[in-house]
Amino acid sequence: MKVTVLGASGFVGRHLTAALSGRGDTVTTASLRDPGAAARACDGADAVVNLAGEPVAQRWTPDAKAKIRSSRVDAARALIDALGTLANKPGAYVSASAIGYYGTSETATFDETSAPGTDFLAGVCVEWEAEADRAAALGLRVAKVRTGLALGLDGGALAKLLPIFKAGAGGVVASGRQWYSWIHIDDLVGIYLHAIDGAEGALDGTAPNPVRNADFTKAFGAAVHRPTLFPTPSFAIGLVLGEGAIVVTEGQRVLPARTVETGYRFTYETIDRAFAALFPN
Repeated sequence: MKVTVLGASGFVGRHLTAALSGRGDTVTTASLRDPGAAARACDGADAVVNLAGEPVAQRWTPDAKAKIRSSRVDAARALIDALGTLANKPGAYVSASAIGYYGTSETATFDETSAPGTDFLAGVCVEWEAEADRAAALGLRVAKVRTGLALGLDGGALAKLLPIFKAGAGGVVASGRQWYSWIHIDDLVGIYLHAIDGAEGALDGTAPNPVRNADFTKAFGAAVHRPTLFPTPSFAIGLVLGEGAIVVTEGQRVLPARTVETGYRFTYETIDRAFAALFPN
């Protein structure tokens, strides 16, 4: 297959392009900073994967919120408009999204059929996915991968947390009761491949067994053979991330019901198995 990947230099993009090349696909990469050039790189492709977006894990100042939204919504809109001008349109459009779509809750359980939340990130995800859905009017098959907490050693949240936990300074965040809907990076890449190869619609990029922060912390500490005695209070997270702290302190319990129904089979279904693979000592 011929696959164009936008946002290929990021954590997920690096793993996805390696997996595509490893199975013999022809991979083209492009930047969404120039939507017209990005669209031209998609000419004649079997699929385009859009992973581009401003990092969410930062303090949500008004400027940061504008960049988070624009990099996902406005840039995607410009790309879809440009794809419409191509003589040889790609066969499929696979868009990143996020489980922030559902909002946050300590008690609710969400899957792909759940309604969206009402906070800032949920609103961004709704608009982001709406732009992806516009590709269907151009004749493209559309898939949207709602990604959770992706676990890998070379990027994402785990890479930032690892030095802290290895130093024995890791601990429960806030109440510890908030849900972490995590996924091993290999399974997340597997879901993207599943979408590239034919799955469509919303697909939750989360493992079937989400865990509470306290259990995640315990498993992480055990995997790196370090104690986890230093809790991080909510106010400390708030000082760093501001409004964006809700992603860490509140969380959401998300199940990949439709991902499984469409035929994807997880390699790492439990957090202990994921950490054992990441830290095999």
